[in-house]
Amino acid sequence: MSLGVARFFLRHSLLAVFVMVGMSAVLHSQSATPVRPKITGVDHVAILVSSQADAQQFYVKLLGYSRVALSGDAAYSYAVNPAQSIETITGPPKRGSRIDHVAFATSDAEALRGYLSAKGVKVPAKCGEAFGGGLEFAVTDPEGNPVEFVQRSGQAAAPSTSDRVPISKHLIHAGIIVHNPAVEDGFYRDILGFHLYWKGGMQEEKTDWVSMQVPDGTDWIEYMLNIGPDATAELRGVMNHIALGVKDIQAVNAALRSTGWKPTEREHPQLGRDGKWQLNLYDSDLTRTELMEFRPVSQPCCSPYTGEHPSR
Repeated sequence: MSLGVARFFLRHSLLAVFVMVGMSAVLHSQSATPVRPKITGVDHVAILVSSQADAQQFYVKLLGYSRVALSGDAAYSYAVNPAQSIETITGPPKRGSRIDHVAFATSDAEALRGYLSAKGVKVPAKCGEAFGGGLEFAVTDPEGNPVEFVQRSGQAAAPSTSDRVPISKHLIHAGIIVHNPAVEDGFYRDILGFHLYWKGGMQEEKTDWVSMQVPDGTDWIEYMLNIGPDATAELRGVMNHIALGVKDIQAVNAALRSTGWKPTEREHPQLGRDGKWQLNLYDSDLTRTELMEFRPVSQPCCSPYTGEHPSR
């Protein structure tokens, strides 16, 4: 073999080695990146209340849910369905909000904890035990709102023992005041995989609400925008809210009235800017519970829907 031929084979042999090493490094890097497990919907929302007795009147007497104690007489859970609940915790507002935290359901809490850690999100050292069975952990979003992730091995709360039919069996979304949607998108969209469901506002050219849907379901979190630091408690109660899905808002209105419910001037069926019928209810702390039909009946303002609607 000539010296030139030997050098040719040597160069190409070394190149092949470098290519193989590079490919190996890429494959290792890809395999070392955790895969995000499924995030399927809202698990529960915890609401800060000044009176558990008043909360019971609202969630049991008016909405038809049963409650179970979480922590003595300071915290209760109201089962919306076997996999979702509303929690009430005695205490004053935090960060100007009576939404203590929003929790999302995941298929694998420990894997999600590792995934978020790999993405630079501060996470606890391990998962804790969820009420009713399973695992959970908590983080904060970029604006400081507590967010929990729960993997259930049982029911979210005790099944209903009420003699009334609950007003809704699906907690479809929670709304929180957001000051910088681009920053929040870095967490909910870019890391967690949430996607736009719909956005709109009181005026066509101004966005006041952005609905970000979970990646593996139809529930969503709603950014409530353009709220200043001097907002009243009443306005904050409107913005930081929960929403329960219903099939027929007029039937729900009739059912509520049959209980002796006396609505205020703000509590009546109305067609929202998103094209869906809704009816707003307010507890004794002025926190809003939005009853919303699952599907729109008219064209929404501002933007089209880009996700699947909840169906029940």
